[in-house]
Amino acid sequence: MFRLSRFMEALRDGGPVPVPRKPPGPVVIWNLIRRCNLNCKHCYSTSTDTDFKGELSTQEIFGVLEQLRAAHVPALILSGGEPLLRPDLYEIATRAHAMGFHLSLSSNGTLFNAEHAARAKEAGFDYVGVSLDGLQSTHDAFRRKENAFANALSGLRVARDAGLRVGVRMTLTEANAAELPAVVTLTEAENIDKFYLSHFNYAGRGHKYRRDHPQHLAARKTLDWLFEHVWARTQAGQAGDFVTGNNDADGVYLLLWIARRFPERVADMRQRLVNWGGNASGVNVANIDNLGNVHPDTMWWHVTLGNVRERPFGEIWADRSHPLMAGLKASPRPLEGRCGLCKQRDICNGNTRSRAFSVSGDYWAEDPGCYLSDEEIGIAALTPAA
Repeated sequence: MFRLSRFMEALRDGGPVPVPRKPPGPVVIWNLIRRCNLNCKHCYSTSTDTDFKGELSTQEIFGVLEQLRAAHVPALILSGGEPLLRPDLYEIATRAHAMGFHLSLSSNGTLFNAEHAARAKEAGFDYVGVSLDGLQSTHDAFRRKENAFANALSGLRVARDAGLRVGVRMTLTEANAAELPAVVTLTEAENIDKFYLSHFNYAGRGHKYRRDHPQHLAARKTLDWLFEHVWARTQAGQAGDFVTGNNDADGVYLLLWIARRFPERVADMRQRLVNWGGNASGVNVANIDNLGNVHPDTMWWHVTLGNVRERPFGEIWADRSHPLMAGLKASPRPLEGRCGLCKQRDICNGNTRSRAFSVSGDYWAEDPGCYLSDEEIGIAALTPAA
C-alpha cells in the first residue's frame, strides 16, 4: 500500500529520512466467508450469494488467531465475500481485539445498518472500509445490483455516525477512471478523510475483464489529478489519508512528479520511497481464504502455500520451498523483461507479480500494468523502431 498523504507531508516538511520499517509479521487479509450478497464484475474471490462448503468454524478460527499471534501478525483485515453475512463475525472480532490485533473490516457496505455499527464498535474494529467504484450508475453496474451505491453510501454514513473510522475504496478501471474526482469530492463532502485508490488487478472474476484495465495514459492522468489534489490539501494542512494499491509504480511516478516540481528534493524523497519498499506480497502482506488456505496475498488464490488446519501459519509463512515465495522474499527479486532492467525497481520491488503471471504465466515477467515509459525507468526500448 502506497501512503501518498504521508509522502506529501514529508515533501512539505522535510526532516530526517526514516529507516526502512520492518514489521514483526505480515498484515493478514482474512476472507472469513466467500458468500456475498453481490456479484461484482471484478471480484478476486469469485464470490456469489450461496454457501460454500468447508469454511473454518468459529473454534477453528479462534485457534488460527493463536497461530497468528505466535507469528507476530500485527493487524487483521476481516473480509469476504461479505463478512457481515458470517453470524459469528463479532464474536471473532471481539476475540481478535482482546488479543491485541489492529482490526479492520472490509465490506461492500450494503448491509451495514445501525445494529451492525453498534456491534462493530463494541467488538473493537479500528477501521471500516467500503467500496464506491464510481457514482450511482457506474457503481451499480460494477456491483451488478440496483441500489448498491445508495445502500453502500448509507452504510458508510451509519458507520461514520456511530464513531467508527471509515474509508472509501475505489477500484480504477477504464470504465470509471473519469469519475475519480467526483468520488473523492463525495468522500470529502461526507467528512471521510481516508480514500484508497486500488488499481485494477487480473485475479478471480476480474481476470475476465482484463480489457477494462485503464490505458496507461488514462492511469497517468488519474494519478496526475490525485497528486495535485493531495498536494493542495497538504499545503492547506489537511492531507487526510490518501493511499493507493495494486500498482507500486505509483511511487516511481510520484518521484517523477517531484522531480518536475521540486528537483532539489529528489534525493531525499527517493530514499524515502526506497525505504518504503514497494510491493510487499509474500513479505509484509498475507492472505488466508475461507477454507484456511494461505496465499502470498489476495490476488494469488491459484497458489496455495499451505493450510492452517494442517500447519501453523508461522511455519507456512517462513517456508521458502515454493518458488514463488522464494522469489517474493528475495532481495532483489528475480525479475525479467522491463522490470528486470528497470533502474527504479528498488522503489517498486517489481510491482504486482500476480498481474504479470496472469498475462504471461511467468511469476517474474514484466508487469503489464506498469504505465511508465522506458525512458522514465532508465532503459532502452526492448524492440527496435520499425
